[in-house]
Amino acid sequence: MTTSKTMATKPKGKASKRVTMTDIATQAGVSQSTVSLVLNAMTGTKLSSETRQKVLRIAEELGYRLPEGRKPAGTVIADRSATTASVPPRDGRRLVLYLVDEISTSSHPVVSVDGAKDEAWSQGTLVAVFATRSNTDIESAVLESMLANPLLAGVIYSTIFTRQAVAPAVLASVPTVLLNCYVPEGGEPHFSSVVPSEVVGGATATEHLIQAGHRRIAFINGEPWMDAAKDRLKGYRRALASADIAFDDTLLREGDWQVTTGYDCTLSLMRAAHPPTAIFCANDLMAVGCLEALQHLGLRVPEDVSVVGYDDQEIARHTHPPLTTLVLPNYEMGRLAVELLLDEANGMPHRKRRIKVDVSLVERGTVGPPRSHTLAIG
Repeated sequence: MTTSKTMATKPKGKASKRVTMTDIATQAGVSQSTVSLVLNAMTGTKLSSETRQKVLRIAEELGYRLPEGRKPAGTVIADRSATTASVPPRDGRRLVLYLVDEISTSSHPVVSVDGAKDEAWSQGTLVAVFATRSNTDIESAVLESMLANPLLAGVIYSTIFTRQAVAPAVLASVPTVLLNCYVPEGGEPHFSSVVPSEVVGGATATEHLIQAGHRRIAFINGEPWMDAAKDRLKGYRRALASADIAFDDTLLREGDWQVTTGYDCTLSLMRAAHPPTAIFCANDLMAVGCLEALQHLGLRVPEDVSVVGYDDQEIARHTHPPLTTLVLPNYEMGRLAVELLLDEANGMPHRKRRIKVDVSLVERGTVGPPRSHTLAIG
């Protein structure tokens, strides 16, 4: 039976928690993608010298460890984590298959791939990435070809949206870790899986607003059939209950993750008889729509209404004011999935379990104490 366990990273010996690109991105106020571009010395990108230097400085201060041979030219980044030698998978297997249903429509899987590639490289292994677009014929063809490769150490089976998945039966006999997806409880075959801790994320966002003094907190959610929406709603309700705030369904709206529904839902909420003093949006795009609607109504953020988003997309840094949001640990999830996979490939026994990686809050400028006056909205 699979069990759930919150785990941000795997400790090695007595070493402290491994510094991740998520940590650097949070402190630098940039995206995980930007951090990856800088630390991997990618050329041809439109990043300012100031941004590059800031990322490198914070990485050095935090003691981030780049895989050997990947340090940006002209920089020295201290290694305050465990100094263990890279050990390739036994029997000379040096290849990981990363199979994902979609990669081009969102930045999230791209960052997860970066984490997977960096961890694999640090262990003398390469990653081959295939996007199937949920085409079972393509998936079968990739598996038939790659599983026959004698260099293959194992498979990362990933999805763009967090969801329940039915992994191909052929993977039952191959070291496999599920990334951003999971086998249902009691399902066969059993695999370890790495997913974001979305309930905790929803609770963290709501608790932040409660701690600022808000008690009338609205929630604009995404499509209710999606795991992310279900779990973020659970977290929202859990935080309210913990603070003895009754759940009020008149403060709940269901959107579709897009700017327009964030705008429309905010107008609906603020024109009610008892509007909220704070709004938690289940993603940053709806939060952008929320901010636009509040501006349209002549309301100030955070003086009149506080707003929290989710996902920490690049646009969150460029709203007015910059958006307080939650960052998904995509890089760390990809890194951890490969770490688990190569442990299994090297014969290190472990329980098959679902590992939930913590989602962290990024405080910016859209949260303040509740207003002391009553709003009159036409």
